[in-house]
Amino acid sequence: MISAEGQQLGIMSIYDALNAARQEGMDLVEVSSNSDPPVCKVMDYGKYKYQASKKMQEGKKKSKSLQIKEVRLRPHTDEHDLDFKIRSMKKFLEKKDKVKVSVLFKGREMAYMDAGRALLERVAQEVDQEGAVEQPPTKEGWRLTMVLVPK
Repeated sequence: MISAEGQQLGIMSIYDALNAARQEGMDLVEVSSNSDPPVCKVMDYGKYKYQASKKMQEGKKKSKSLQIKEVRLRPHTDEHDLDFKIRSMKKFLEKKDKVKVSVLFKGREMAYMDAGRALLERVAQEVDQEGAVEQPPTKEGWRLTMVLVPK
């Protein structure tokens, strides 16, 4: 058994350990159950849980959760629609989000894979000030995909 100050109190029965913890107004917490005999510590368990949750919240605050936004296009997307989608891609990249650009093909449009590839290259040129290509255009079934990351 270990006291609240960190001093070893030696091997005790469970009843003696619980009485010692109650006299100090604290809880008896099993620290290591695998050892022989098990190691217990006298501590304020509520305070310990509170401090652990605060450490976890602090860690979450410092980490940036990266989101992947997806923009879907067609091989023959109109000029105005394409400009509008490129503007939204630039906004996503300015907010430090990754952008997955997909060109979807249906039926006979599979014959125009080169048009889809040219479309993705144009998108990459348009957003090269805000982001860079992380994954070049790759074919995944009925779609071509490319991933952009912020600079």
